[in-house]
Amino acid sequence: MGKERIMLTREGRDKLCVELERLKGEKRREIAKALAEARSHGDLSENAEYDAAKEAQAHNEKKINELEDILMRARILDDTTVPKDKALLGCIVKVKDKRTGEEFEYILVSEEESDFEVNKISVSSPVGRALLGRKIGETVEIQVPAGLIEYEIVELRR
Repeated sequence: MGKERIMLTREGRDKLCVELERLKGEKRREIAKALAEARSHGDLSENAEYDAAKEAQAHNEKKINELEDILMRARILDDTTVPKDKALLGCIVKVKDKRTGEEFEYILVSEEESDFEVNKISVSSPVGRALLGRKIGETVEIQVPAGLIEYEIVELRR
């Protein structure tokens, strides 16, 4: 796992902490119960339930290790020291599609916090990279898999 620092919003760190506690508590108990149930069926060499439970356990422990590593390397973004006139991590960016006139809002977050379902886009994604550091009124051209899009930044909020 990498050694570099990871910038997180406070909300993002809190969400990762909740997920870590769920995996260490509830999920571990659930897997232990499944393992015990599978063991009770006898011969483990041909026990598909046991194999599935062991695989779930390995996956869960891997995810726990990943989250612990992220949280150990995380630095929380301090909103009080971040310029308010630039699209930076933790900023809500409202853009207008120059071709269609449609407006969209994105929340710029770290890769670990990204969730497209709620418009949280990673600053390492094509759109996030293009918006990062920009100001209101600026226009950006972004190459995405669907083609070239052109956005005008119309609002920045924290």
